[in-house]
Amino acid sequence: MKEIEFNLLDEPWVRVLLPDYRVEEVSLTEALEHAHEYVDLAGELAAQDTAVLRLLLAVLLTVFFREDEEGNEAPLENAEEAIDRWKRLWEKGKFPQEPIRDYLERWRDRFWLFHPERPFWQVPEASLGTEYGAAKLNGEISESSHKLRLFPSYAGKGKTELSYGQAARWLLYINGFDDTSSKPKGKGLPSPGAGWLGKLGLIMAQGKNLFETLMLNLTLLKNGRELWEEPKPCWELAKPRTRERTEIVEPDNPAELLTLQSRRLLLYRNEGRVTGYRLLGGDFFNRENAFSEQMTVWRENADKKNIALSTYTPKRHDASKQFWREFPSIFMSDIKHRPGVVDWISALGLDQFVHFRIASVAYGDKDFFVTDTFSDALTFHASLLDEMSKDWQVRIRAEIANVEDSATYLEYLAKDLAMAAGGNEKSRFGSPREQFYYQIDQPFREWLASIDEDSDPVKMQLEWQEKARSLAFQIGRSLALQAGPSAFTGRAVKKKGKKEEEFYYSAPKAFNVFYSRLNTIYKKEGYSGKE
Repeated sequence: MKEIEFNLLDEPWVRVLLPDYRVEEVSLTEALEHAHEYVDLAGELAAQDTAVLRLLLAVLLTVFFREDEEGNEAPLENAEEAIDRWKRLWEKGKFPQEPIRDYLERWRDRFWLFHPERPFWQVPEASLGTEYGAAKLNGEISESSHKLRLFPSYAGKGKTELSYGQAARWLLYINGFDDTSSKPKGKGLPSPGAGWLGKLGLIMAQGKNLFETLMLNLTLLKNGRELWEEPKPCWELAKPRTRERTEIVEPDNPAELLTLQSRRLLLYRNEGRVTGYRLLGGDFFNRENAFSEQMTVWRENADKKNIALSTYTPKRHDASKQFWREFPSIFMSDIKHRPGVVDWISALGLDQFVHFRIASVAYGDKDFFVTDTFSDALTFHASLLDEMSKDWQVRIRAEIANVEDSATYLEYLAKDLAMAAGGNEKSRFGSPREQFYYQIDQPFREWLASIDEDSDPVKMQLEWQEKARSLAFQIGRSLALQAGPSAFTGRAVKKKGKKEEEFYYSAPKAFNVFYSRLNTIYKKEGYSGKE
């Protein structure tokens, strides 16, 4: 067996989507040099694609922080230079090959997947760590281990072995999203928690092709304002960190953070296949106010006594909540800490529609195991991110709040109808809230994507309210019709509180209350009362 094998700069391992919808594996070098020819990354999971995207970004940020688009040595010195360099690259429509190829060739020896001293994204010292089979490395199998799949993605040796290309992709994924199930080998060591990416509410911008996606996430400025410190990707370290569960200082440059080694890993192979790996806890840092991270949503942890002492931590996404419902907490210009990539897109001043996507991993108790992976996306005009679009932002936030209120009132209606029909407050109508969100999901996305700088805010908001109100009304009426004859007759129910009271429930009464509430949400001048 060769000691040194599979160089990621030459061997195919990055999965990309071609314009004809074929998926192909290419080398890391090809993925960058021909990014304009690929639609997107096309790995096994959206979360895996995020891990690969961050590696590609680390290379680009390092190269173009130090050199201009012609390959001349020109370290960035201020914010204005950073924006100008980005715009010149954007106008080219593809990455210049020479500076990227020259840089990668200088560090070729650090990109061997198997190497006795410097295996890529691994350390030999991890041989002391917890041993796992290839099935644990494969996120598709690991993620689905809690549920039976009728059509499993892998069978036979596919469950116990991986190709080198597969292993390279999952190596990045495990480093970023690993759970907390592994036990430390040393005594008294702190817990690093889940992998760094697993702690985040990941958000990225997406373009029409892989080049545009990489460019839109190429945050040459921190939060769209400050110049970073000198890039320090992990492969440039003279000696990699090998100590188990090492607390480090928050990185001050994106290349170091994008290549953070959350785990100490070492792959094992047999006859050209990866059969397993060993793992120890790796680098971690305090996630409070860790604003070097540009790809996460933030949660404010308010200090009630002193607002100046409030802190911010990454906020994970909720798998049960459509991405657009998070608009007020992510995209509003008056948010104290928007995701860095959102501020970056705003700073670029693009006159085009932008596509934001999220990818996330859901964990079980104390992040001990993965229960699910999910992703979502949202498209709207970039101008909506600017302070100048505050009026539109307020209107969008108001309409999302109206949708939330409508969903709540549908829930109340279902409970009242269940009581009228002779049941209890536990609705027999399933979840009208989720039914409403499902039906309004695509219309809201289309409405948001239709807004641009020339849109009439009052007219478009009224048109949306008409549609939203109609959808809620139709679901409410359908619920009332399903309630049955006994619900229309109604019944009196005694409830005990401080004193026993009698309440009368009937379908007509319940629907009229819902109808009145709906009218308070969507006030409509001259409304005739007809649907």
